[in-house]
Amino acid sequence: MLADRIAALPPEEIKQIGPTLQYKLKHPKLQQISSGGFSLGSQSGDAAAAKPEEKKAEKTAFDVKLEKFDAAAKIKVIKEVRTFTNLGLKEAKDLVEKVPVLLKQGVTKEEANDIIEKIKAVGGVAVME
Repeated sequence: MLADRIAALPPEEIKQIGPTLQYKLKHPKLQQISSGGFSLGSQSGDAAAAKPEEKKAEKTAFDVKLEKFDAAAKIKVIKEVRTFTNLGLKEAKDLVEKVPVLLKQGVTKEEANDIIEKIKAVGGVAVME
């Protein structure tokens, strides 16, 4: 099997596989394959157990996205967007008209929830990503 033959290679050759495949396949997103990526036997169970722990890591930065708004509340939504984006009237209007649009990036969960509640109060629908 190909995986067994690759795993048997010396570490120097294993490190060359990723860039070589990337070049041959003309694929820019292939990452370098390292010897740490291969595991045999019972070690694979340990690697599988470690992956769920990584997924449980708490996300600390959130993005707030304006999904939609009531047409009658457009002016109120624009005014509210201006309060937390520090944009001018024209810039805020242009931003709101591009719905769905990202309003703010990298904010805390509390700040994101606060923004979402304010948008909801004036007739818009915002979500946290």
